[in-house]
Amino acid sequence: MTNTNGGKAWGRRLLWTAGILLGLAALAAIYVWITLAWSFSEGERVGYVQKLSKTGWICKTWEGEMAMVTMPGAIPDKFLFSIRDNEVARRINALAGRRVALLYQQHKGVPTTCFGETEYFIVDVRPVQ
Repeated sequence: MTNTNGGKAWGRRLLWTAGILLGLAALAAIYVWITLAWSFSEGERVGYVQKLSKTGWICKTWEGEMAMVTMPGAIPDKFLFSIRDNEVARRINALAGRRVALLYQQHKGVPTTCFGETEYFIVDVRPVQ
């Protein structure tokens, strides 16, 4: 006589394990979606874009650096930012060398740099006179 209860118990454990793993994956996906969908803060920074490059091995994002000068002769502050939209990056490149205002959204808690290396995501740009 063979014991068939051992096979049923093994199948039940496999289903529970798969269910737990799927549940954890769903929770992780929801967390990533929340951190990218809702912004912690929004604002605008004005200065000169010094660097803009597309980086990443698998997840390509635009990463940049802007020099913000508060008054003539002062040491500029650096504002590091990420761009997920290629059209916004194209418009920033078209304004190279000019003073610009970058409109950003701050997303705290994004779990990986695959979406951007900083927590500041540029959503629009406009030239400043």
